[in-house]
Amino acid sequence: MHYLYILYSKKLDRYYVGETADVEFRINLHLNKAFSKSFTSKSNDWIIVLEYETQTKEESLFLERFIKRMKSRKFIEKVIMDPKILDDILAKNK
Repeated sequence: MHYLYILYSKKLDRYYVGETADVEFRINLHLNKAFSKSFTSKSNDWIIVLEYETQTKEESLFLERFIKRMKSRKFIEKVIMDPKILDDILAKNK
């Protein structure tokens, strides 16, 4: 299994979209600033607001890229409120 995840920082009032096989491990990397030059290193209050399971890494990567290409906070918030949107996106990709 693989996951698409969305983090939120209240301090920055921003979202971060990523993908991983282990969400808990990855968020700990973000919180401990393991990625020192990354966007997530600017804050230490990231919380998981969405964890969406996919069948493959390719599906997670596809969704991550799709969301990032949208460049829309409103779209991210819609996905958080209704993760079934991601099912529809994947279904149209097949």
